[in-house]
Amino acid sequence: MLELLQTPILASLLLSIAIGIIGTLMLVNKSHYIAASIAHGSYGGIGLAIFLGVGMLTTTTLFALGLALILAYITQNESHRNRNDILIGVIWAVGMSVGLILTDLTPGYHPDLMSFLFGDILMVPQSDLYFMGSVDLLLLVLMPFLYHRFLAIFYDREFATLLGLRVGLIHTLLLVLISLTVVMSVRSVGLILVIALFSIPPFIAEKFTTKLYMTMILAGILAFIFSLIGLLISYSFDLSATPSIILVAGLAFFVSLWRKE
Repeated sequence: MLELLQTPILASLLLSIAIGIIGTLMLVNKSHYIAASIAHGSYGGIGLAIFLGVGMLTTTTLFALGLALILAYITQNESHRNRNDILIGVIWAVGMSVGLILTDLTPGYHPDLMSFLFGDILMVPQSDLYFMGSVDLLLLVLMPFLYHRFLAIFYDREFATLLGLRVGLIHTLLLVLISLTVVMSVRSVGLILVIALFSIPPFIAEKFTTKLYMTMILAGILAFIFSLIGLLISYSFDLSATPSIILVAGLAFFVSLWRKE
């Protein structure tokens, strides 16, 4: 059993590190809708990879980074601020539509498309593990330098500007990091379920912590625990692994609602 689950467990560990850091930042900055737009819009990168017959990681990463830059511009442009939700939704839909059209234009049957949408953590290839590890390393290296800057712009954007912080650049960097974590999660969690897994552990962790870094740590631990339990249930009852993990996290989410703030 351990040999069979060795790769999924490693993928879960790498994923949990990103969930702890980026999921918590998304929670505090209330940027889940933007992250969902990047996640779903990134399907365009998958469609492009299928159409060109090239590796998925490269095209999806570039596509997701492009979406992150577009969304950074939209969310910081004063003239668009009152219609951000509509513009973000349009990018979401257009990105997915591009992926679907490119897939339709590609001859042949593509049986692995469902794994990109809903994930299959049991089938994560070695190349994805290297990419996930690289993104985690980047996050761990950057966070000590960006931690207080993120705190400043999250809690008082105007005051952060007065302090001389480059708020726009920091916001853009956050969206870039979100896009990278989305790409690293595509194969294991899928574009449809990724936001749920990045939302639930930080939501629960916030109820038991008082500091942002403590929330990050606890959220990462919870994400890993949910993944292990989900994998065990999947293995024991011959169920899909990723939905099992999401259901475990969802159950914990509803239980946590009983706790008073």
